[in-house]
Amino acid sequence: MTLRDIIECLRLPFRDDKELRRQLRQVIGFYPNDIRHYKLALTHKSSGQRNDKGKPLHNERLEFLGDALLDATVGHIVFEHFEGKREGFLTNTRSKLVSRESLGKLAKEMGLSELIQSNGQPRSHNSYMAGNAFEALVGAIYLDQGYDAVMRFMKKRILAQMVNIDKVAYKEVNFKSKLLEWTQKNRVRMEYKMLKQTTDDKGSPVFGFLVLIEGVEGGKGQGYSKKEAQQVSSKETLERLRREPQFIDAIFQAKSERTKMEEEPVAVPPDLKAEREFIIEQPKKDADSAAPQKSKMSQKPKPSQQPQASADDDEFDLSDITHNPAEPSREDIIAAAEAAAFSEGETK
Repeated sequence: MTLRDIIECLRLPFRDDKELRRQLRQVIGFYPNDIRHYKLALTHKSSGQRNDKGKPLHNERLEFLGDALLDATVGHIVFEHFEGKREGFLTNTRSKLVSRESLGKLAKEMGLSELIQSNGQPRSHNSYMAGNAFEALVGAIYLDQGYDAVMRFMKKRILAQMVNIDKVAYKEVNFKSKLLEWTQKNRVRMEYKMLKQTTDDKGSPVFGFLVLIEGVEGGKGQGYSKKEAQQVSSKETLERLRREPQFIDAIFQAKSERTKMEEEPVAVPPDLKAEREFIIEQPKKDADSAAPQKSKMSQKPKPSQQPQASADDDEFDLSDITHNPAEPSREDIIAAAEAAAFSEGETK
């Protein structure tokens, strides 16, 4: 923040400084020294404030500074609190503590969201406004009272009084399941593409994954297992779905193009040539050779020379099945009658 920016903060349309100091005391737990940093931290760009040169005055620069400070201070606190835990666990815990969603809830719980200066529209229209203001507030504390003040604020005011750090750390959110639920609900195709499989300097395996939704690249993530990497990439994809409307537009545009191609009728009829390739075409005979001479191979062998039927021939041999059997001879009829009469005599 430049000196000009600080001076311009004095022109912001805030309430009486005394009243603001009292309210900030309730929020952060101590009285500010230089109120101008906090005024700027609580000014959203939608307020339309500008300096003499027409340059906008808002909290985005302080938001950048506060984001870096939160990573450092919360990382330090998590490192000390969870002794012996591996890097992946510590990173995941810090990420959950400093996420925009978590910071937004903190800002509302502390009453910080009520102090934000904006254009007067309902703050629910911007779900990240409160979280961004929290980051900017941390930046203001740093400029006003230094790094140690930020550490005390996060350790004693936030993580000791307002957040159960153990509950946050061990609460497992299945981002992959949430993303799968969203894709199924919207009937879009999703896949995980493995980008790399390497090892770190200690020889532990490291995996990298990319989420593809309808072919559109989503979030990327890496971890010490495929599951962990897919969870990280799923989380980043979900965050992009929430904050990037153009990402959602690209997904449904790709889906529209795919379904359109699938539903378009085929204008060209199928080629039957390929379907008939299994048929062995017989050579055509000339008209003048109606009764060609038979070759030795085509002559019918004598009964004693008939080839023995193979197993395949037996499988399809239907010679024993006939619809019109031959009529019995006279001798057969007489023999059958005598046999029937003899059997009747035996039974009497």
